[in-house]
Amino acid sequence: MTTLLQRVKSKMAIFAHRKARGMLDGEYGSVFRGRSLDFDDLRAYVPGDEVRDIDWKATARHGSPLIKRYVAVRRQTVLLITDTGRNMAAVAQGGETKRDIAVMALGVLGYLAHRHGDVVGLVSGDSSGTRTLPAKGGEAHLEWLLRHVHSHASEDAAGSSIEEQLEHVARTVKGRHLLFVVADEIAANPELDRLLRRLRVQHEILWLTIRDADLASAAEWYGVDDSSSLLSHLAQSPAVAAAYTQAAAERDAGRKNMLRQAGITEGSVAGTHDVITALFALLERHRRAG
Repeated sequence: MTTLLQRVKSKMAIFAHRKARGMLDGEYGSVFRGRSLDFDDLRAYVPGDEVRDIDWKATARHGSPLIKRYVAVRRQTVLLITDTGRNMAAVAQGGETKRDIAVMALGVLGYLAHRHGDVVGLVSGDSSGTRTLPAKGGEAHLEWLLRHVHSHASEDAAGSSIEEQLEHVARTVKGRHLLFVVADEIAANPELDRLLRRLRVQHEILWLTIRDADLASAAEWYGVDDSSSLLSHLAQSPAVAAAYTQAAAERDAGRKNMLRQAGITEGSVAGTHDVITALFALLERHRRAG
């Protein structure tokens, strides 16, 4: 039986054929700026590496740029934060369930952390409550975290509310961690804005939004959040489509502005097929913003 983590590793292996894996590892390693590091070895320079890490003497001897690789003296803690409410059972823009996309994204980031010797924990839940799974190392632990998300995000779950999980982190988590948030297309509001600014003072935060399905992509729409249905003739109405598009654009603009003002880097993803490239771009933008 193929495990969830095996699917993640297979996706990363395919990506490695198109781009050097060191690029993705390097972008992840840049998130914790200023952490204590020990020299490990040298590797070939790839686009995206910091120029300051080039070993110029070794480069001169070798004839092409070489980068110094380091290992962390102490492990960092990565908290995967996601909504497992019934919104995540809905279909995303790429045609897959948001749950499957979330599991892939959490798995990729978690596996990068594992490869760097960091420990990974999970904060997940819905509007009815939040559960924390402690941060540990190892592939078996990461598989457990992914299975928890996969099994709890369903149409039978309570309503979605990522604010509940973020509030739980703000109230209970001590120390400085990397928070990787995977969420639905949420709308900005003053309370969430204050919460994010509070969290950003303490933590590094990466935010990945899973895109909603297009209004015209299905013959009949079913509202997972409130169990309502939208008949096909309404979904295909030009007036309804225009109003929906405008509302979605306003919601996206508000969320992007809220996250930007809080100093949080956001990326978006439509399906499992573009999770790797979306995460690479997210990590790269976070490094440049810092």
